[in-house]
Amino acid sequence: YSASHVVVSLVKNYPNYLIINLDKLDYCASLKNLETVSEKKNYKFIQGDICEPDFIKRLFETEKIDIVLHFAAQTHVDLSFWRALEFTYVNVYGTNVLVAAAHEANVEKFVYVSTDEVYGGSTDEEFDESSPKRPTNPYAFSKAAAECSVQSYWERYQFPVVITRSSNVYGPHQYPEKVIPKFISLLQQNRKCCIHGSGLQRRNFLYATDVVEAFLTVLKEGKPGEIYNIGTNFEMSIAQLAKELIHLIKKTSSESEMEHWMDYVKDRPTNDVRYPMNSEKMHSLGWRPKVPWKEGIKKTIEWYKENFHNWKNAEKALEPFPVTEPFAQLGGP
Repeated sequence: YSASHVVVSLVKNYPNYLIINLDKLDYCASLKNLETVSEKKNYKFIQGDICEPDFIKRLFETEKIDIVLHFAAQTHVDLSFWRALEFTYVNVYGTNVLVAAAHEANVEKFVYVSTDEVYGGSTDEEFDESSPKRPTNPYAFSKAAAECSVQSYWERYQFPVVITRSSNVYGPHQYPEKVIPKFISLLQQNRKCCIHGSGLQRRNFLYATDVVEAFLTVLKEGKPGEIYNIGTNFEMSIAQLAKELIHLIKKTSSESEMEHWMDYVKDRPTNDVRYPMNSEKMHSLGWRPKVPWKEGIKKTIEWYKENFHNWKNAEKALEPFPVTEPFAQLGGP
């Protein structure tokens, strides 16, 4: 999802570079996100899986790849509790396959896109890049483990890797299993926001175009072997988020009417309180978030009015908890 915004920006702004978009086209993918660039000469889409070493090796042999931005991952925290093995397989093993192939191909820069969740939750301590990793859910664990693998290529071979850890990203193109598009879509269908637990958990929200700018900055200025927090000071509780969206979509400021549109459900096994990050290191490279919440959320609401059905199974995403099948990728002979 974030990657689709980055790909569109790169294709439009760097006509002399060939941008290759590799995607497995899993349940949460939609090629409609790339329609604005799909016919461009400097854009190429390849369907494939980072967990297939022979395919990935051939890809690096046949395409002259200079830079890798590695976004590919299973990312839905709720789902990770039910499918921890799949998250480990895709996020850790897949990353190992990709970084090994990139190293063998002498890639100039390898950017691994991680998450603020590797730090674990905090009520007051602000995390910087040297803070210890204390993941509390299978998704965060798999991203932290993958980070270690990527970092080891810098330690062992001085292979030019860069790691980014970003806050929650919101905006157009996001599959509606994540909290903002889920609440927007539920309300647009006259259904209630399903809030896990108390709703007091707080999250930092960063608009998609700000994240694009952050990745372009890391590509140009990011130093090999370094980690960069891509964060924002804008923070909101999940309950307050629901109220903001109810106010904007249902046009009400009445507390009782807002409560009518909020449905508190059982919490997930662990739900970190907040992820406060210090992003001074990114600021020193010249990046800061620019899009105000009111502007970003308005654009996001408008987009979902027209594009909710960009995914075949979007309705499934609106359930309070993931609808899941058992993971069978690692079967026997």
